[in-house]
Amino acid sequence: MTRVTSTDNSPSEPVEPQSWSDDEVDYTGAKCLTHPDPSQALPTSSKARAKRRIAALEDELETMRQERGGKQRKTTFYIAQGRAIRRLVVLYHSLEDLIAENDRRYEFHSSVESTAEQNRSQRGYIEFARVLPWVHEKLGDLDHEHSEDMLKKASDAARGDDTSSLKELVAAWVNQEFRPSPLIKPNDKHSRGFTNDICGKLLCPAEWDWDKNSVKAGIRDRTSEYIVSENSWPLLVYENYRCNEDDLEEGFLKSKLLVLAFKAIFTSPSSAREAEGDGDGADILENNRRARRKSEQAKVKTCVRFALSSVSSWRTVDGDFDYEVFWNNIVDFFEDVPGPVTKRKVDKLLEWWTRKIFGTSHREDLTPEVVSHMSVNALADQRKKLEDAAFDSD
Repeated sequence: MTRVTSTDNSPSEPVEPQSWSDDEVDYTGAKCLTHPDPSQALPTSSKARAKRRIAALEDELETMRQERGGKQRKTTFYIAQGRAIRRLVVLYHSLEDLIAENDRRYEFHSSVESTAEQNRSQRGYIEFARVLPWVHEKLGDLDHEHSEDMLKKASDAARGDDTSSLKELVAAWVNQEFRPSPLIKPNDKHSRGFTNDICGKLLCPAEWDWDKNSVKAGIRDRTSEYIVSENSWPLLVYENYRCNEDDLEEGFLKSKLLVLAFKAIFTSPSSAREAEGDGDGADILENNRRARRKSEQAKVKTCVRFALSSVSSWRTVDGDFDYEVFWNNIVDFFEDVPGPVTKRKVDKLLEWWTRKIFGTSHREDLTPEVVSHMSVNALADQRKKLEDAAFDSD
């Protein structure tokens, strides 16, 4: 205990020092000012301090959630957009190569000299900018490494998804159309390729007759006389799986398998149940442009060829067959035309694909004069006349 001396120096009784709990603090400041803390901190309620700490932690947690959610949404957006690269733009070129080629041409302008491969890259970038215009416009503002990484992962994932789904679908289509014995197993690729008589026929180069035993044996034994490479068009790309050696463009890229595969990838698997006749015209205005993209055509042919092969996982080279060069050959057929005659034939082929996949649209023929005689306007006119007659009678 301590003694307190009065101001008049008279003795006084011992006094107990006073203390207060945090919850008993007088917020008028009287007690706080009487005995200030050496740290200069004024006493506060423990409950109030706890509530403030909890509120601060909740704010911090909410901020972290928002940052995480924003990053996740951004990643999801890149992934969704990136899937279009392998499906609509290029199957093999990296996004970095496309951007670098466009930058090179922009910096050097007309003085730049380009190889065939660089020309393909630039055409790929032009298609990329058309399919994903927001990337081209905001390329400098993006997180370069993160955005390109997400786009690349998504584009490669799309290719993996498509080859995986076609592996089963192509088996079902071949079984349905050719009735092989035994049937091709949807999840087994080892029984496909040239060891399978039907798959072998579809994979066989158009210039050879698969029905000849010498051709079958030569291809299966991989002799030097029968090298299967990307330099030959396989029969699977021809209408009815037959080609005219005197006119190799007849029926080229019009096979039923290709139509089914295109529908499965770019519309929906359920739409791929039928390849005969024209499409049903759904979303014709937008999809008409999609069907005309050359890169989509090339992707379908490449993926179907892979699905018929015995290779179990995606690779660029299968024996003597280079898929990347095969892809380039198809793209070049559409884009590297020697003159106006072949250009018209290519346009006609693309129109065939548009009609086959999406049907035919005649909306441009719906002139105001034609529409005025249709039932919607006719009913409106009848109702108006009914009201006019009632008004006149009154």
